Amino acid sequence: MTDTVRSRAKADRRSALLEAAARLFSERGFDRVSIEDLGAAAGVSGPAVYRHFSGKQAVLAALLVGVSEGLRDGGQRVVDSQTDAATTLEALVAFHVNFALANPDVIRVQDRDLDSLADPDRHRVRALQRGYVELWVAALERIHPDALALALRTRAHATFGLINSTPHTGNSRDLRAILERMALAALNS
Repeated sequence: MTDTVRSRAKADRRSALLEAAARLFSERGFDRVSIEDLGAAAGVSGPAVYRHFSGKQAVLAALLVGVSEGLRDGGQRVVDSQTDAATTLEALVAFHVNFALANPDVIRVQDRDLDSLADPDRHRVRALQRGYVELWVAALERIHPDALALALRTRAHATFGLINSTPHTGNSRDLRAILERMALAALNS
């Protein structure tokens, strides 16, 4: 087996473990999932999980830090690809709606199990999230130049709450359009 094939297989197993963790942590909660459960859900033995992560705490950290990095970096790409304020905001909303609809398990884990992270990992997640929020605030400042940053930050957080409620509301055919319309109405009011 070549190093490239071996490296790809290892990356695929790590990804499978993170997907299994998101699902199991969402269904049962972090404290009710064992390393053996994670391994079994990903098709490996419990001890094989340690080839990829130092323990269950590290799995949770990789999941939540990884998704927070993805949101911040993806949000930055959205902002960088737009030229006017209105389309930037529309693109940010569409980006976040896509994330929420594709990752309901991760949203549930974030809501319930963030405090299960070790302090350094929790601080890292919060810093990444603040960076993501500030992308939204900067976009909103272009539309509402006279508004206070605190008010714009509040709009952004309220919009995240609306969009991130999707794991609790189901996933209808019209949900994406409804969420995008409601989010833009809230942000532009």
